[in-house]
Amino acid sequence: MNNSFEIHINNRNATDKFAQNIAKIISETGGLICLYGDIGAGKTTFVKYLAKYLEIKEKVTSPSFVILNEYHSGKLSLYHFDLYRLEKIGLESILDELHEYTENEKALAIIEWAEFSSGDLPENRLEIEIKYVDENQRKFFIKAFGDKNIKILEYLKKRYKQKTV
Repeated sequence: MNNSFEIHINNRNATDKFAQNIAKIISETGGLICLYGDIGAGKTTFVKYLAKYLEIKEKVTSPSFVILNEYHSGKLSLYHFDLYRLEKIGLESILDELHEYTENEKALAIIEWAEFSSGDLPENRLEIEIKYVDENQRKFFIKAFGDKNIKILEYLKKRYKQKTV
C-alpha cells in the first residue's frame, strides 16, 4: 500500500476545503501533523484553516518566536509548534513534550519546520510538505506513518481522486 499522496491546489478556497477534509477525520483521532516547506509556502495559513474547522475560537498565529502556541477552545486541544529557531537543547525538551501531546486522542500537535526535528519524531504522524507554485497555487505532498494516519490518507485519496483542485 502506498502511504503517500500528492495534490495540486489552485487557490486559497481549495486549501480551506482541504483543511476542512483533514479536520473532519483528525478531530476524531487527534495526533501529529508535521509541516514542511519554505518560508511563505503557506504552513501557518494551512494551520489557521485547520483550526477553524476544529472550532478553535482563539486567533491562530505563527509560533515563530514563542515556539509553542496552545489552543484549548475547540473539538481538540491544538498544540502548534515551530522548530525554526530552536537549538539542540531546546529541541530535546520540546520533543519530550511532543511525544506526550501526541498520545492524547483529544489533542492535535502540529509542527511547523519539522525538518529541524533532527528526525526524532513520534512514529505515528502525518507529514505534509507544502510547495509554493505561485501566489495562489500550492502542491501538497502527504505521507502517513501509523495505522490511523494511513486511514486519514486513504480518506483523502477517496475525496481527491484527481490530483488538481
